Amino acid sequence: MTLKPIFDAIEKSAHRIRDAIASEDLCYSENCNATGDMQLELDIQSDLIIAEEFSKIAAVKAIASEEKEEEETLHERGRYKIAYDPLDGSSLIDVDLSVGSIFGIYDESFEAQKMLAAVYIVYGPRLEMVTAYKESVRHFIFRHDRFMEQTTIKLDEKGKLNAPGGTQRHWPSHHKEMVDSLFAEGYRLRYSGGMVPDLHQILLKGGGLFSYPGTTDKPNGKLRKLFEVFPFAFVYETAGGAAIDDKGRRLLELPCDDPHETTPCFFGSRYEIDRVKAAYGVD
Repeated sequence: MTLKPIFDAIEKSAHRIRDAIASEDLCYSENCNATGDMQLELDIQSDLIIAEEFSKIAAVKAIASEEKEEEETLHERGRYKIAYDPLDGSSLIDVDLSVGSIFGIYDESFEAQKMLAAVYIVYGPRLEMVTAYKESVRHFIFRHDRFMEQTTIKLDEKGKLNAPGGTQRHWPSHHKEMVDSLFAEGYRLRYSGGMVPDLHQILLKGGGLFSYPGTTDKPNGKLRKLFEVFPFAFVYETAGGAAIDDKGRRLLELPCDDPHETTPCFFGSRYEIDRVKAAYGVD
């Protein structure tokens, strides 16, 4: 069974969300999402757009969203389950920085090992899409009324960029020492506060490290496994990199007992991930 209808639905959603970003007022709703974050009206609208597009595909059994407390069944006889963050980094829109949408496509159940493909969209100066599917990561830019493929993305063994997330005063000391040591090697700081643009930049520039550790205020990390961590782990591994937690485990081997469960996470080229393992004392 082909995933093309799902990819087509993601493209349609991307166009509609891009238009909403450009034209809608920014204001907060009276609601919080399942993890307690205040919801922008644009978050809610993006969630509804994506759910509507997926509802048209009989092969989609269920969806789960960062903006929904529980998964929602669309077609009982469907096969695929899709988890998504409809508008990652939406708090950056009012200062006109890039934001994105993240999708993980799972075969029959929301387990990392059942992921078939991952897709993310970047809403920035250009509308871009990256897909990880069938052992290749492909980069598309929207031009001349369609997404045009640019290149297949492969990470170098070692990168040059360092994107450390979380509030520094809450970092473990060994994490800070690792981050500082990378800067001492000549790594450049590239951190916008948006997961999609920061991980996208590392991918397109050949490599580096994106880290969001466990901290004193968020010991289990901030980023959600199902909607954010697993899809990007799939992208990075497919591109030849690696993605682990603070115990050195592959993110794609972690269980997920709740749709909104979080984890410390590290994404990067092989060299940087080895540095993380050394800093955290794991194999």
